[in-house]
Order: sequence, then C-alpha cells, then structure tokens
Amino acid sequence: MIVASPPRRGARGGSRPQRATPAELTDEQLSGLVMSPLARCSTAAIDPDQWFPVATTATAARAEATPALALCALCPVRAECLELSLRHWGTIGRHGIWGGLVETERAVARRQWIAGAEVALLCVTPADPAP
Repeated sequence: MIVASPPRRGARGGSRPQRATPAELTDEQLSGLVMSPLARCSTAAIDPDQWFPVATTATAARAEATPALALCALCPVRAECLELSLRHWGTIGRHGIWGGLVETERAVARRQWIAGAEVALLCVTPADPAP
C-alpha cells in the first residue's frame, strides 16, 4: 500500500504523485506497510531471535542481529517501520530491531525525532552501504 500525497511540481514542470512521508501516515497505514509483503522481514526465513539482540551496546547488538539488519538495509519500508516504533516506544516499539536500528540507536534517534528530525534521516547508520 503506497499512500500518495498531493502532487508536487517537479524540476521539469510536470507533476506526479509523491509517496507520503512516514510522519504523514496514520498508525493504521504504517502498520499496513510494515506488515505487507513490501517489508523484507515479512517473508524472511531467519530465526526470530535475530530480531531481538540481547547485547546492551550498539556494536555488540548489531553483531548479534546481522541477518536481520541485512534485510533492513534493503527494505523499502524502513522509514515507516522506524516511525511506527518511535510512535509506540512505550509498548511495542522499544525492543528489537525496527527500521534497521537496534534499541540503543533508536533511543538516540527517538530524542532527535521528538526534537523534530525527519525519520528518514534517522534510519541511516554508519554500517549502511552508501546509496
């Protein structure tokens, strides 16, 4: 499910619908995307424990969750996943891997998100491949 925002004018004067930013989506829309076949994790055949590293440092947690993070790195709904986790930090969003970030990284990202940072910019980690 791709939710289109109002058309925006491009550099060449044409218009085409742009994908809505995660902040513009409802919880229901975010959940739909995160649980859809678009999400790399929805069809992944990896051990569920890979999504929940127990290490307390970001480096060690990333090492424990390498297979899960590899899926996240290429996931087209990564930003939506992170947005959903940040909105629901007090319940489901705090633990495990969300948006390609481990819990300690998301705690830092959450503070930036609360301060107004765009979630798509918070998904990038030093371990990600360059675009």
